[in-house]
Amino acid sequence: MKESNIITPGIKYIGADDTDLDLFEGQYIVPEGITYNSYLIDDEKIAVLDTIDQRKTDAWMANLERELNGRTPDYLIVHHMEPDHAANIRLLMEKFPTLTAVCSQKAVAMMQRFFDTDFSGRIQVVKESETLSLGTHTLQFFMAPMIHWPEVMVSYEQSEKILFSADAFGKFGAYSLTADGSKGIGSMWGATEEWACEARRYYFNIVGKYGAMVQNLLKKLCGLDIRYICPLHGPILHDDLPYFVNLYNTWSSYTPENQGIFIAYSSLHGNTEQAAQKLADIIKEQAPDVKVSISDLRHDDMAEAIEDAFRYDRLVVAAPTYDGGLMPIMNDFIHHLAIKAYQNRKVAIIENGSWAPMAGKKMHEAFEAMKGITIIEPMVTVESTVKAKTIEDLKQLAAHLIG
Repeated sequence: MKESNIITPGIKYIGADDTDLDLFEGQYIVPEGITYNSYLIDDEKIAVLDTIDQRKTDAWMANLERELNGRTPDYLIVHHMEPDHAANIRLLMEKFPTLTAVCSQKAVAMMQRFFDTDFSGRIQVVKESETLSLGTHTLQFFMAPMIHWPEVMVSYEQSEKILFSADAFGKFGAYSLTADGSKGIGSMWGATEEWACEARRYYFNIVGKYGAMVQNLLKKLCGLDIRYICPLHGPILHDDLPYFVNLYNTWSSYTPENQGIFIAYSSLHGNTEQAAQKLADIIKEQAPDVKVSISDLRHDDMAEAIEDAFRYDRLVVAAPTYDGGLMPIMNDFIHHLAIKAYQNRKVAIIENGSWAPMAGKKMHEAFEAMKGITIIEPMVTVESTVKAKTIEDLKQLAAHLIG
């Protein structure tokens, strides 16, 4: 485990933690914060790889100036124009008037929009597979559109065999503090078992819609000899790289990662909750080896519910009718699944209604519109409260889910 900012002798980490952030992108809970990763290649030509969020400008600039030690960088590599990575482009370009920004063609217009400044005379646009020599280090660029913005590119440093992967292989959490609280990247060399959970939540909620584009990028990269993956969020990946790549391949192909049943429910007065919990108990009794996960959408993190829906091969949604339609929190959950391209799963439906049940119809219509969804019939209807007949219906549903 490394306890400094050195990745390899010529490549340094200059990013920063943000442990004060409560919501990433204004919507995702990050109890362990987030890292804004930035890197520096120290060679005959000096390259800064991405800036960071304005929230941590001072920390990032201090790290950069320490590594520069009075020297002037030659290039700023812009992999992604989202503000958590690009907020300090203008600051850096103004501080170093000879600095050249290297980016994709689509990033040029974005710089103008974000900064209202014309950098056109100081921009070097690169295309697919083009290279940039820094001396002993050479960067090769690969376009990665819609992972998860259209201007994104990644770069591969050929001598050290490092992939700078932009938002691909990113993860929630702040990792660049060492165990004693000092700055460094010691804890960024994370173990595989510590990576998947928050990386999965990050992937499906942020990148998940663009699985086809991720697949395209993985095909481009499959012939490269990669020793390190340096993303823009989360730990640097080094050991057991096939583990991380295989998970990304599974996620981006919309293949269930695990066999199991995820039950997501919303409830007005506790009766739909009782039905959902009873179904979970029945499944555990009938098939104790089947993994069952359950989420109360009223209280649980929506992003974690989305993560689990993609993780498992079977989903059960349970919700009451509300205002002649669907309880809003369930409607929001299903909407999130749809916009993230939920597909290739089996879905069962439990509805509740006291005089004109409509929740099941609405949920059925929503999942029918998704790709590769098999709806398990029959739907279970709870008539106000859970009764003996309800339990029998839930047992039949459990048998279909298990079988």
